[in-house]
Amino acid sequence: MAIEVFAPAKINLTLHITGQRDDGYHLLDSLVVFADVGDRLTIENGAGLSLSVKGPMSEGVPADMSNSVLQAAAFLGQTDLSFTLEKNLPSAAGIGGGTSDAAAALRAVSKLRDVAIPADVTPLGADVPVCLTATASRMSGIGDIVQPVKALPRLHAVLVNPGVAVSTPEIFKGLSRKSNPPMPTALPQACSAGELAAWLTTQRNDLEAPAISAQPIIADVLSAFSRTDGQLLARMSGSGATCFALYEDRGKASAAARSLRKQHPRWWVVDCQLN
Repeated sequence: MAIEVFAPAKINLTLHITGQRDDGYHLLDSLVVFADVGDRLTIENGAGLSLSVKGPMSEGVPADMSNSVLQAAAFLGQTDLSFTLEKNLPSAAGIGGGTSDAAAALRAVSKLRDVAIPADVTPLGADVPVCLTATASRMSGIGDIVQPVKALPRLHAVLVNPGVAVSTPEIFKGLSRKSNPPMPTALPQACSAGELAAWLTTQRNDLEAPAISAQPIIADVLSAFSRTDGQLLARMSGSGATCFALYEDRGKASAAARSLRKQHPRWWVVDCQLN
């Protein structure tokens, strides 16, 4: 029996870096949502642990134990599973591709083998806990504290990656200040997309500036968004280099995506919904 699971793109609408622990882990406060685009993972019984990678973004993705999918299977004590990963999201892109794949693998193994997922999955990555929920959440601590956020509006968005990989550790090293204010205690609820976007403009992604210093093309993406019609907000997600823009409606988002693809054929551009 084969099981297929979805690994959605993770989007950090905000990302406030609020401190750093003695062990080096950074503390954060982030409003996270998930897209209706992502990778797909198929699992079935096999001889040993194996992984086949296919899809438009499969080039360069390892199929050995350095891949988060096999690491997740081993984390659950499994030794005889076969995985096929359809890679639709760019890697090292700030949208949780690897961590979302790991979370999907945990869900798939749990379903196939009736294995309980441990309460602490942070050894697989700081974003794995929130990706395991795959719902709008406030993520804090080192990523281990995940609180569901209800009543957020459905958002129409465009995601763009300019084709450059970003090293998360290097971006953190570029932070000029590591103790910054968190988000307000109360987050918006039962609001419109426009109201949420207006509130988001008062918040931050503290990694955006150091990421732009490392990869100036990120600023080009944000500038390209600013020239599209109906844009409500443009920001980088995670540690980059993927950026997102929110739009008034689905039609405006689709039109913006078409325009950006035409102007920048080498960029990865996709319109989607976030919630």
